[in-house]
Amino acid sequence: MKKAEQYDYLLVGQGIAGTTLAWHLIEAGKRILIINDSTLPSSSLVAAGIFNPLTGRKLVKTWMADTIFPYAKIYYRRLEELLDAKFVYPSSIYRPYRSVEEQNSYLSFTSEPEISKYIIELNESQLKIKGLNNPLGGLEVTGAGWVDLTTFLRMSRDFFLEKNQYIESAFDYKDLIISDCSVNWKGVIARKVLLCQGVQARENSLFDWLPFNPAKGQILDVTFDSYSANSIVNQGVFVLPLPDGEQYRVGATYSWHDLDWEISEDGKQYLETKLRPMIEGDYTINKQRAGIRPACKDRRPLIGIHPEHQTIGVFNGLGSKGVTLAPYFANEFIEHLEHGKELDPSVNIDRYFSLYYH
Repeated sequence: MKKAEQYDYLLVGQGIAGTTLAWHLIEAGKRILIINDSTLPSSSLVAAGIFNPLTGRKLVKTWMADTIFPYAKIYYRRLEELLDAKFVYPSSIYRPYRSVEEQNSYLSFTSEPEISKYIIELNESQLKIKGLNNPLGGLEVTGAGWVDLTTFLRMSRDFFLEKNQYIESAFDYKDLIISDCSVNWKGVIARKVLLCQGVQARENSLFDWLPFNPAKGQILDVTFDSYSANSIVNQGVFVLPLPDGEQYRVGATYSWHDLDWEISEDGKQYLETKLRPMIEGDYTINKQRAGIRPACKDRRPLIGIHPEHQTIGVFNGLGSKGVTLAPYFANEFIEHLEHGKELDPSVNIDRYFSLYYH
């Protein structure tokens, strides 16, 4: 056994979960190796990467927004500097009123101090978006934006490869030789292995007992004839301007059935039904993509150590809010692993240990 084959942590998967965990471990001075099979489909490479402090029809504040958003902002800015790259795009989210009733409803929500700090109310004369049907005005949600995950993950992978911290390989959990103080994977030995496999975790008996509730999502990349905007617009679906200045991303669907990675005509029709009333003029669909979000039934991440194997951990279940959840909870997980800090009970997988022992 060569010394070069000994690591502090093996990470399986290089989506948003595995990548943020890897960066935090590198910053902590740990010796890591990422095992990733890029032939597998990845929800992180399909996701729009939007972060939004207020979501849903009732403008509900995103869970832990006041904590996780500032952390993510600092984290991504630091990595942009390190990688000499641009992949974070701060943007307001404009929400046009669809009816007078919705306008009155939104105004009642915005009277709450926790909500109002993220909102600027606008009328039609204050915001002109070319090609947007916007007769009633709307409101602007601040502190939002999106992360270009394709660029972020690709540039991170290039960095990991250069530092010999990444290998391209299929992973089968049955190849693990697990002991009380280490894990051996094909001759590579580490103190712990951390599984960041997204929905593939359901095919792994180490963690298939966790209550995953994956949701399929589909998005469109389109070019508009008349519509033009610099900010994200959300009215049932989001319309997100891409950096090339020509294309926009439209999404997203949510489906808890037909959980495959294939695009569907139903998904396209749903998005078009929502999109057409929003905009004037026509558009061209350039691409349609589908992914499966690794969500949990209680909509909270799944983080922690296996109930029987103290050398096996999981970092998963980030769902549709992974771009902001991943950085903060990667740091929390490492503080737990290295310094014994208690994990937030709402994300610790010990809340589901009864399912394992059942």
